[in-house]
Amino acid sequence: VQLQASGGGLVQAGGSLRLSCAASGRTFRDYRMAWFRQAPGKEREFVAAISRSGGITTYADSVKGRFTISRDNAVNTIYLQMLSLKPEDTTVYYCAASSVVISSQVRVESQYAYWGQGTLVTVSS
Repeated sequence: VQLQASGGGLVQAGGSLRLSCAASGRTFRDYRMAWFRQAPGKEREFVAAISRSGGITTYADSVKGRFTISRDNAVNTIYLQMLSLKPEDTTVYYCAASSVVISSQVRVESQYAYWGQGTLVTVSS
């Protein structure tokens, strides 16, 4: 599966952005999907994950209550709605897909075989 992330940009603290990740290639609904982020010089960090049907979502504590992950299997796309953005949310965001990850491992980067190219989010203070 090929992934294309978009929607990043520059926003003031307290503002919002919606990231999108369009998938192509294979049956989208066969994949658990996730968002990770990575700042320069740091390890990639789990942000949110969503089950194949969209009924189960998981969030990092740092974004819980501010970010919402969703998916539309009809158009092979996942979204990350980000509200109340903070300067520390500034980094590159990546979408990822896995056909094998189990629910207890959705936060684990190595469980995802497919990655998008990343989209930069910059939050100014």
